[in-house]
Amino acid sequence: MQTQPKDVAVTNPPGDGVSDVKFSPAADFLASSSWDNQTRIWEVQPNGNTVPKASIQHQGPALACAWSKDGTKVVSVGADKAGRMMDLNTGQTSQIAAHDNVIKTVRFVENVGGAASMVVTGSWDKTLRYWDLRSPTAVATVPLPERCYTMDVSGPLLVVGTAERHIMIYNLANPGTPFRQIMSPLKWQTRVVSCFPSSTGFAIGSIEGRVGIQYVEEKDSQNNFSFKCHRDDKNVYSVNDISFHPIYGTFSTAGSDGSFHFWDKDSRSRLKMFPSVGTSIAATAFNRTGTIFAYAASYDWSKGHEHYKQGMQNQIYLHAVKDEDIKSKPRTGRR
Repeated sequence: MQTQPKDVAVTNPPGDGVSDVKFSPAADFLASSSWDNQTRIWEVQPNGNTVPKASIQHQGPALACAWSKDGTKVVSVGADKAGRMMDLNTGQTSQIAAHDNVIKTVRFVENVGGAASMVVTGSWDKTLRYWDLRSPTAVATVPLPERCYTMDVSGPLLVVGTAERHIMIYNLANPGTPFRQIMSPLKWQTRVVSCFPSSTGFAIGSIEGRVGIQYVEEKDSQNNFSFKCHRDDKNVYSVNDISFHPIYGTFSTAGSDGSFHFWDKDSRSRLKMFPSVGTSIAATAFNRTGTIFAYAASYDWSKGHEHYKQGMQNQIYLHAVKDEDIKSKPRTGRR
C-alpha cells in the first residue's frame, strides 16, 4: 500500500471495512466505525501516535459515528437498527436510538426544541428521528421520501441525501419541515453530503466521480456548480467522502480510486492532488484545528466481491496537513 511519506498508521485498526471516521471537536481523539461491529476511539498524541481508549459494540456492522460538542460522548449507529452512546467520562454505553431498519447516519445537533444537545439519526426506514438523551423514545420523527444515505449538520443547516437522488434541506429552527427539497444536481446515486462551515450551502458527491457545490438560498444559486474528479482515462470512481477544513473552508474529496484531493470552492480550483494509496479511501476527516487529515484506506466494495482479496488491509492513516496545501490561493490572471 502506497501512503504519503510520514503519514502515521493508527494503532490497532478495525478488523473489517471502515465506514466512518470522526475527530472530536474538543480534544485530540478520533472515532471510527467499522463493519466488524465496533466503533473504536483513540487518543491522538502530539507526535501522531495513537492510543486505543475504548470501543462501542454493535450486533451488526457499525455504519457511522458522531461526537458531542464537548467531546465527552460518542454515538455510534449501525445495521442492528440501534444507536449506542458512550460517555467517555464514565465508560458507560447505553442505547439511545432505534429505527425500524438500518441506521445509516448520525449527528449531534445543538439548541433544537429547547434542548441543549440532541442526536438526530437517519435510516433506511425512510425517517429522521430526533433523540433527547434524557428520553428513550424519539421526540420527533420526520418522514423522508426515500432511504437515508447521508446527512450532515452545520449550525442551523441540516442536509440529507436519500436514495433516488432526493436532497432534503432543513433549518433546525423548524426541524420538522423541509426548508427546501431538491433533486441532486448530479445524475447518479448520492454517496455523501457535507455542509460548508459557513452553513450557507453544501457539497454533494456521487458514484460517478463528480461533486456538486450547492448554496441553500435561491439568491446564491449563480454560485452553484459541479465538477469531475476521481477519474482516469478508462474508469470513473465513486466519491466516498467530502470533508471541509474547519479554519479555511476549503475541502477534501476521497474516492474509490484510492486518492484524496484538496479543493477551493471559491476559486473553483484544485489546491493539491495526492497519489493513490493502492486501495479505496472509504472515509475522511479533519481534526478540529485542521492540522491532521485522517483517511481510511479500506475496500469499499465498489467493484463487488470479485475484487476483494483475502487479508486486504483496513487501515486509518493520519496525514499532517501543510498550510500551503489546504489554504486558498490568491487568484491570478487577467482582470
